Amino acid sequence: MARANRRLTRDARYGKYVDGPDPLAAPVDLKEALDEIGDDVMAGYSPERAMREFLRRGGRDQAGLDDLARRVAEKRRELAQKHNLDGTLQEIKELLEKAVLAERKQLARDVEMDDGDRTLAEMQLENLPASPAAAVSELNGYEWQSSEAREDFEKIKDLLGREMLDQRFAGMKNALENATDDDRAAINAMLDDLNQLLEAHRRGEAGQEQFDEFMAQHGDFFPENPQTIEELLDTLAQRSAAAQRMRNSMTQEQRDELDALAQQAFGSPELMQSLAELDGNLQALRPGEDWGGSERMDGEEGLGLGDGTGVFQDIADLDDLAEQLAQSYNGSRMDDLDLDKISRQLGDEAAVDARTLQQLEKALRDSGTLKRGTDGQLKLTPKAMRQLGKALLRDVANTISGRQGNREVQQAGAAGERSGATREWTFGDTEPWDVTRTITNAITRSAGSGGSTDGGVRIEIGDVEVQETEARTQACVALLVDTSFSMAMDGRWVPMKRTALALHTLITSRFRGDDLQLIACGRHAEVMDIEQLTGLDAMYAKGTNLHHALLLANRHFRKHPNAQPVLLIVTDGEPTSHLESSGEVYFAYPPHPLTIAHAVRELDNAMRLGARTTFFRLGDDPGLARFVQSMAKRAGGTVVAPELDDLGAAVVGSYLGSRRGTDGGAAGGSGGSFWGGRGFWAG
Repeated sequence: MARANRRLTRDARYGKYVDGPDPLAAPVDLKEALDEIGDDVMAGYSPERAMREFLRRGGRDQAGLDDLARRVAEKRRELAQKHNLDGTLQEIKELLEKAVLAERKQLARDVEMDDGDRTLAEMQLENLPASPAAAVSELNGYEWQSSEAREDFEKIKDLLGREMLDQRFAGMKNALENATDDDRAAINAMLDDLNQLLEAHRRGEAGQEQFDEFMAQHGDFFPENPQTIEELLDTLAQRSAAAQRMRNSMTQEQRDELDALAQQAFGSPELMQSLAELDGNLQALRPGEDWGGSERMDGEEGLGLGDGTGVFQDIADLDDLAEQLAQSYNGSRMDDLDLDKISRQLGDEAAVDARTLQQLEKALRDSGTLKRGTDGQLKLTPKAMRQLGKALLRDVANTISGRQGNREVQQAGAAGERSGATREWTFGDTEPWDVTRTITNAITRSAGSGGSTDGGVRIEIGDVEVQETEARTQACVALLVDTSFSMAMDGRWVPMKRTALALHTLITSRFRGDDLQLIACGRHAEVMDIEQLTGLDAMYAKGTNLHHALLLANRHFRKHPNAQPVLLIVTDGEPTSHLESSGEVYFAYPPHPLTIAHAVRELDNAMRLGARTTFFRLGDDPGLARFVQSMAKRAGGTVVAPELDDLGAAVVGSYLGSRRGTDGGAAGGSGGSFWGGRGFWAG
């Protein structure tokens, strides 16, 4: 048994999983993608463009399209700079020089040869044309005295034939080395039958049956194993077009030399006639191939005709991949990437990167993260907004917890603190059930009425008791965010949006009784929902209308007379516009005293409504610092001057402190006092 197990182990073979997606592969992680896409959307990109940009950049541990495209460009450049197209001509020259040298040696040591014949032969060898084609043509009727020289000369014809065939049929050069007359006859028969098949196909007379008959007889010449005539055509046309591009890339002298030499291939012009006929059929059947391109090849490594054609095929593959990776054409998708071609040209690792990008795009489209709106454009779904908000809130929680030195603590967002007492449930109660008291009530009721509990306990509505909680003050929150020109110019646009989304997520998920209003404060103010604000393009109109924004905030506070007003103002500039009595916007810079007066009046109204006010000052402008300081002092509020990375934590921390009745921060300070207190759960 042990021997059998060892035999099974030794015979086991493992390979890549090819039957669909790898079932053991880890699922793609959308968190990083969603964070990156969310940031770009907040910066003003459309979701479609944001997704494209992420796929181009890639992630921390994931290559993107740009990296793959760079590798494609590098390999293409390397192929063009490494090679030249003189390989076959150089090989022919070497064989010719070797044959002539061997013949001269033989003439010198052949003492039995007639002196006149020797002199004539030496003169013919001495005066050979410089052109290899002309020299080969002149030596065609030469009577070789050296068997070694004769063999080298015959290799030239054999080499030409194999190179010409290798241009159209990959691998022929090696397969036909030391070919016999029977091998050459088989090649000629295959070419004749192939041309007949293609001509019949052009006329619409060749079907699958004719193709199968051809493959049954000549299939050994086609290791690609095409299954239809169309597959055969694709393979042959791509190779033939590459051969034509290689020819176009040669100098006129090189083309003339090869054309003259080609007539000597296999010692017969029949091969060239058949190949020319084949090229004509392929160009007629596949006119869409690139038959007219060319490439400059000026490297040091010579290419033979067959190998050169392969290089030109590689270049065509790389050009095709460059277009696929650019994703610049209408309707482009990651599914367009040819993974087999990427693996062949860049290796398996690059193919894995490309497949992961395909899976990322599919997951983003299929997971409910992105949806196509009525206008045909992709949009972030509410699910995506929630996921993004939770991620931002986790970052904020980590920042606050780090400064507190505490871990996050889960807090219920709707019911307040439990008092320990219970009471009977009444319609509208949202407090949690006291399960023990509820079941006890049901059992007592059943026993008192003579009922049995053998079949289980039946709970009726009168049995239910809920846990009493301490009354908790609800908050009415207005977040005023500056959307002026300077916010966009100084890189504060995205942090502002991230802050708004983090606060919105906290309130809607953990403090559902609170009411948040988001107010964008540009040259005029506007109430926005979170989707509208996060999708807002950078505003390049000058003006900060704090007066209008405070008017909207106070209206929001008045709608919730029983809630604690919380006023949070994020700005990087003094107010420079206000609303006139006519409803028109007045703008002036430097700020007009009337604009300041209007803003101060509405701030006083917010103070009378009991608003707890915090200013978040962005930037180091002295005029702004003096203005914000005086406004906060007047309203009995606080000033926080956070770094951009800390803006979200500062706003959320101030909100939590305000709704607990503690100060949002020390007036004129940097917000150090509001980090204390309990944490919150951002999960």
